[in-house]
Amino acid sequence: MQQLVFQQPGVVRWEEAPDRTLDEPGGADAALVRAVAVALCDLDTGALRGRFPMVGPYPFGHEGVAEVLEVGPNVTSVQPGDLVIVPFQISCGACRSCARRRTGNCQAHPPLSTYGLGQMGGVGWGGLLADHSFVPHADAMLVPLPSGIDPVAVASFSDNVPDGWRCVGPQLADDPEAEILIVAGDAGPNSIGLYAAGLAVAAGATRVVYLDRHPERLAIAEALGAEAVDGPLDAKVGKFGITVDASGEETGLRTAINATAWDGTCTSPSVYFSDPAVPMLQMYSRCCTLHTGRAHARPVIPELLDLVAGGFDPALVTSDVVEFADAETALADPSMKVVLRRD
Repeated sequence: MQQLVFQQPGVVRWEEAPDRTLDEPGGADAALVRAVAVALCDLDTGALRGRFPMVGPYPFGHEGVAEVLEVGPNVTSVQPGDLVIVPFQISCGACRSCARRRTGNCQAHPPLSTYGLGQMGGVGWGGLLADHSFVPHADAMLVPLPSGIDPVAVASFSDNVPDGWRCVGPQLADDPEAEILIVAGDAGPNSIGLYAAGLAVAAGATRVVYLDRHPERLAIAEALGAEAVDGPLDAKVGKFGITVDASGEETGLRTAINATAWDGTCTSPSVYFSDPAVPMLQMYSRCCTLHTGRAHARPVIPELLDLVAGGFDPALVTSDVVEFADAETALADPSMKVVLRRD
């Protein structure tokens, strides 16, 4: 089969790889799927632009919607021909972590097991940008796509959309009247910050402020229903019960923390490769909670699909849609949020 392989920043190539089959270990509970829409997550885009130190070669792609090709004899929830969202993290659905909705830390597999993230996630899982992919624990992992939803629009429901949701959704459930601030910047997880803004609006937040200097992202945030504020990372825009650091820079992180109100929560989906300074005394004084870490994607996907049915439009964040056949050229210098599609 053919699979897309990340070689180095700006370089991906289609290469031959061995076919996957359900004769492999775990195949009785697994499915073979063929991706029809694959999105670049913010980390993928950062790797292609040389911002994240990802070492190739490795199979690429971990956010996507796929068609089920074949299922093992124990699989009951999906069948060939179904369209499904494939969570990027490998999870069994039965261990203690999965039972606690911590599917990103599934105890049945090595830590960080994912599709399409090289040595970080285990190369053996392959990537979704391939002729087909092996999905273990198909009943636990795969989420059927409701009819009428465009696969291209929801390709990031595997990872970045749940990542945006964990920044605002649980916090709103705890404090429905909280106002929300999202601090964004060129080094940050840009689509995650925008998804967080749109999801917060869709969930009924009383006020959502999106702080950035980038005109395109500000326009998208406004289209998603947020209050777009053009300002530097260290701008002072008030106090908020919920804040999000989607800046990827220490200045933005400190701005988000310092803007967090008493008893508020700041969530950072940004990946820092060197430890930023954190204003611990101010956090202590205000009883501020700082949360970071990977999102646990699988459990929240169904409820996020309900928000799409209610009017949330993730396609507003998509910057380019290209064909699989054009991947090598399109990913040499990718825009903010690329989705690759295949008929």
